[in-house]
Amino acid sequence: MRYIITLLMTATPALAEVPAVVTDIPPVQALVAQVMGDLGQPQQLLAKGADEHDFQLRPSQAGAVAKAGLVVWIGPELTPWLESAMGTRPEGAASLALLDAKGTKLRSYAEGEGGQDHEEADHDHEEAGHDHGSEDPHAWLDPGNAQAWLGLIAAELSRLDSENAGTYQANAAAAAEGIAALDVELEALLAPAKGKPLVTFHDAYGYFGAHFGLDFAGSVSLGDASTPGAARLAKLRAEIVAGHVVCLFPEIQHDPALVEQLVEGTGAKIGGALDPVGSSLEPGPGAYAALLTGLAQTIADCAGG
Repeated sequence: MRYIITLLMTATPALAEVPAVVTDIPPVQALVAQVMGDLGQPQQLLAKGADEHDFQLRPSQAGAVAKAGLVVWIGPELTPWLESAMGTRPEGAASLALLDAKGTKLRSYAEGEGGQDHEEADHDHEEAGHDHGSEDPHAWLDPGNAQAWLGLIAAELSRLDSENAGTYQANAAAAAEGIAALDVELEALLAPAKGKPLVTFHDAYGYFGAHFGLDFAGSVSLGDASTPGAARLAKLRAEIVAGHVVCLFPEIQHDPALVEQLVEGTGAKIGGALDPVGSSLEPGPGAYAALLTGLAQTIADCAGG
C-alpha cells in the first residue's frame, strides 16, 4: 500500500507555483492585485508617503526584485531607482514595463490634449525642466490605459502560471468592467468642473485632464524635480490676478506655501492637495479606484461650484 501511495505521488506532475510579483507604485500594485485575486498578493516597493522619484530600495526589497517571478512597473521614466535592481535579475526573468507595453496610450508633457499610441509615439522630443524627458510617465491616470494593462498583466501571469490562466483572465475582465463603471461615475462627478481653468503644482495630470475633458491651464512647476523660476511665477501670478484661474491645487509631496503666495489677494481658490501616485493610500486592489476618485472629488470640490 505504501508503494502504491509513493508511486501515485511521484507520478503526479508538480503543480505550477503562482509567481511572486513585485510592483513599483500603488496604482500598479492595485491593478496586479485585482488580476491575482485570491491567488497571491503582489509586493509594492514604494513605501506609503514616500516620493516615487527619489525612493531608495532597502536591501530586502532589492533581493525581492532579484528573486521575483515577475516585476510589473511603470518604467525607468518614473521610478529610475528600480532600474539598477532590475539588472540583478537572471537573464530572461519576466518583467512588464507598462509604458513600453503595446497598446499603452502615451502623451508628451507638451501636448494640449489627447495622446498617441505607443507604436506611433515620438520619443525624440526634448523639453527643459523634465528630468525624465518629454514623455509623461503618469499614464495610469488614463483609465483606458489601466484597462489595457489589466489584460497585459493577466496574459503575463497566465504565461508563467498556465494552470490559473482562467482565473487571471476572469479577474482581469471583472476589474476592467469595474474601471468602466468608475469612469462613468467620475465623468458625472467632474462635469461641473469642465471648462474651468485649473492650475496644479506640477505637470502630472495631462492624462487625467485629457480623458475627462478638464482644462489644466498650467502648473507651478514644469517637472517633478524642477524649481520654478521667477519669470514663470510672475506670469502665472498675472494670470491668476486677471481672473483666468479658478482653482490652484497643491500636491501631497510638496510644501503648499508657494501656491498660497500665488493665490493671496486674488479671487482664485486653493483646492485640496492632489496625490497623483496614491502615495497616501493603503496598498490593495481598491487603491486604483480610490486614487482616481480622490483626484476627481478634490477637483470637483474646488471647481465644481
